[in-house]
Amino acid sequence: MNVRIEIGDGYPDEVVIRCSAIGEEVLALQKLIREGVKHAPQLCLTKGDAEYYVDPSSILFFETEGNTVMAHTADNAFEAGMKLYELESLLGATFQRISKSAVVNTKAIWSIARGLSGAGAISFRGTHKQVYVSRAYYKQLKEKLEETR
Repeated sequence: MNVRIEIGDGYPDEVVIRCSAIGEEVLALQKLIREGVKHAPQLCLTKGDAEYYVDPSSILFFETEGNTVMAHTADNAFEAGMKLYELESLLGATFQRISKSAVVNTKAIWSIARGLSGAGAISFRGTHKQVYVSRAYYKQLKEKLEETR
């Protein structure tokens, strides 16, 4: 299969697949392209009486506090109004479960400091916020990070 990219001022942004027949490989490629260009929906999060529409890429992690799921950005915390498992399925591949009570944006991770107990403290660039990955989820997270980097 040949792949060719043509760049020009007059070209529209489009992907054209030319093939002699539509087979599994072509359908898989089409699906991959569609999923890759999907824009994640903005999340409606609350803080006090106000609603905020937040781009998921700006969220560092989600964490449960009592019965409430909080969405943490570099400088704010909002109530998510959804369960962690609902957020996981909505947000897709860049968000990963790291404990029973937290989901992290893997693209926002700056470092992981592994502790003696096997758990790790996750730090993010440009903020003092941290979240902890449990021993049970540590290996999964490391595999995901190696896969994407």
